[in-house]
Amino acid sequence: MVRKIVVVTGIVQGVGFRFSAQREAARLNVTGWVRNRPDGSVEAAVQGDEEPVTDMLRWLRTGPNSANVRSFEVTDVVPVDSETEFSITG
Repeated sequence: MVRKIVVVTGIVQGVGFRFSAQREAARLNVTGWVRNRPDGSVEAAVQGDEEPVTDMLRWLRTGPNSANVRSFEVTDVVPVDSETEFSITG
C-alpha cells in the first residue's frame, strides 16, 4: 500500500477536475481525497496498491479534457491512512 500527495497547477479549477478525479479513483479502486487550493491549484491524496496509484497519478498529470495541467508535483507519504473512499473536500 502506498500513499502520494499530488499538487497540480494550470487550468484545473472550474473544469470538473475534482469530480472527474473522484470518478477515476473509483474506477481504479484507490482511496484518498481531492480539493481546490486557494492559489488556483488542485491537491490530491491518492492511496492504494502501487499499480492503481501509478495509474491515478498518470491520469492526474492530464486531468479531464477541459483541464490544462502545467505542473505536477508528487510527494510520498508514510504512513498510509485508513480511508475507505476517495472524497472531494474543501
